Amino acid sequence: MASSTVLDTAENKMVGMGQIVLARPPATLSAVLGSCIGVVLYHPRLRVGAMGHVVLPDSGGRTGSGAKFADQAVPAMVQELERQGANRAGLVARIAGGASMFGTPGPMQVGLANAEAVTRALGALGIRLSAQDVGGAKGRRASFDPATGVVVVEIVGQPPRTLN
Repeated sequence: MASSTVLDTAENKMVGMGQIVLARPPATLSAVLGSCIGVVLYHPRLRVGAMGHVVLPDSGGRTGSGAKFADQAVPAMVQELERQGANRAGLVARIAGGASMFGTPGPMQVGLANAEAVTRALGALGIRLSAQDVGGAKGRRASFDPATGVVVVEIVGQPPRTLN
């Protein structure tokens, strides 16, 4: 895995492109997302979670990319959470991002493809997607609190949305 961290302090860690970060309370995780997808996997009983910042839908067989590609990020996140004692069957997912940042259809619109690829990867591993805030034409900030499992999504000019 390219980058993962278990946080034990009360800090808000920004999750950068292609990163996977693990957290336990009181730490929180945040990502600023355009066409990328912020994937949160959370185990409610253990109160441990991970956020991945997925950049592209498919690795095309490339290895060692951490969370850069959806097809590698979701399995890597599950593996890291299992190392923390989380049972895969107890994980729930929330996703945000996948905006169409360039305004017109065409090959540069990876937001929808990212959202679909993450959803497929979650389904392939039997992980329930409990909430999502994807699409649109504006970027967003997603913040995850492993104490509650809540993801708050903020888009400029709109009230924050809570994903449970």
